[in-house]
Amino acid sequence: MQPPSGSRLDNVNHIIVVMMENHSFDNYFGALAYAPGSPYHTDAIDCAMDDNSCVDGLRCDSDSNGGLGCSNSNPEDDASTVSVFHSTSRCVLPDLAHSWSESHLEVNFNDPNATLLNALNDGFVRVNDASDQPDNAAETPTEDSTMGYYTQEDLPFYYDLAQEFAIDDRYFSSVMGSTLPNRLYLMAATSFGHVDTGDSVPPEGFRPITGTILDLLDSAGISWTDYFQDAARAAVFRQPSGSATDAHFQPVQAFLSSAAGSMGAARLPQVSFVDPGAFGPNENDEHPPTDIQRGQLFVSQIVNAVRGGPYWQDSVVFITYDESGGFYDHVAPPLAPQGLARTPDGIFPGQCADLSNPPASQQPGAGAGCAVSESQARSLCAGLAQNPNGPYPENCASFDQLGVRVPFLVVSPFAKHSYVSHTVGDHTSILAFIEERFLTSTGEAGTRPHLTQRDQNANALLDMFDFETAPSLNTPVIQAQPPATDCTPQ
Repeated sequence: MQPPSGSRLDNVNHIIVVMMENHSFDNYFGALAYAPGSPYHTDAIDCAMDDNSCVDGLRCDSDSNGGLGCSNSNPEDDASTVSVFHSTSRCVLPDLAHSWSESHLEVNFNDPNATLLNALNDGFVRVNDASDQPDNAAETPTEDSTMGYYTQEDLPFYYDLAQEFAIDDRYFSSVMGSTLPNRLYLMAATSFGHVDTGDSVPPEGFRPITGTILDLLDSAGISWTDYFQDAARAAVFRQPSGSATDAHFQPVQAFLSSAAGSMGAARLPQVSFVDPGAFGPNENDEHPPTDIQRGQLFVSQIVNAVRGGPYWQDSVVFITYDESGGFYDHVAPPLAPQGLARTPDGIFPGQCADLSNPPASQQPGAGAGCAVSESQARSLCAGLAQNPNGPYPENCASFDQLGVRVPFLVVSPFAKHSYVSHTVGDHTSILAFIEERFLTSTGEAGTRPHLTQRDQNANALLDMFDFETAPSLNTPVIQAQPPATDCTPQ
């Protein structure tokens, strides 16, 4: 293959976004630098910004058995410590703690409202002991599954992508919390007050005041499709139109056919969101306790369809995870890039506002489907509980901090080969990339259409790419295999 001519971002004509579920960077790639034949190394303190062969993972040495002995740890409530360990199970059960309040406790156990000023990442074991992994009488060193990590042996396909293409070891979830708010940020650059997955989707769908990336794409005539296995994640904004009769929502098989250029298949749209299965016996989103190799197989099918098809030479595939799922990570979540504002849109945690019933629903706390988020926000913030719809207390956690670090990979002919970016990103960086490529007109000089202050200020992570030489154009992609023994509970 020959690379496209030119050195501009407009060499990219297809963007594919794959968001999986519930794993931290350390849980998946903390051992990346120690993989046999790895092109990467780690550093005892921090990677230098210009050292793009350094990955900020776990601090480990090879032990006498050829495994890893790692020093990263978390305290127990009896003042003993639990060190990270190679997990022997690909199916973590029970699910770990990752609500709004639990996630803040995991980042600062003694003062969860002070995570922005003092992110210690010291509460993972104690929070999960209290809720999801209670201590046994004779606890073993590998009993606290929040401290487990995987290796190349467990995730060979992901490790191959991470070593051949580009990754970012400073990519964080958008919210220090669970699935729903993070997926709202992926589409809307805000969760407009929602902090919990327990919130119900209104019958008409969520209607954020500032709109969604889908609205921006539609207004610019940019084609997009959400391909799904059992639930289209973007449909939370397009109900009831987000149904089988809406051409924007198609089965995953349609993506595989289009990406492969199969006879009779529709052309691949400019922007694709590809959703794994979240329910039932075919779940493959990697949400515990589903076997993580099921998800690896799903992503392999998506990537290989693109790699072997006619759209490869001008495509970018983003692979990431919505949030950490309660798995330990050692890197402190940083300040959110939104111009030093406490929220990206003026809407605070638990004080949901939207266009469900304007103008009343635009007032703090009057938004639709916010009951669980209201409860979660008040449980963390005593001042909010005393005056739920009043001014948001200055001393309470808000949307001005990113969540726990998650895996992020770029698979593309334009991805720099064996490259580690240390640029801070979150899910709105994907929006920034889409906006930069498809919504920014020539001559706008550094400005781009945006939804909120979050995507306006997000880094589009262009340092991970070389649009002139397409250095990974001819890089092969291996095939993942299904788990030899599927550990998913039946």
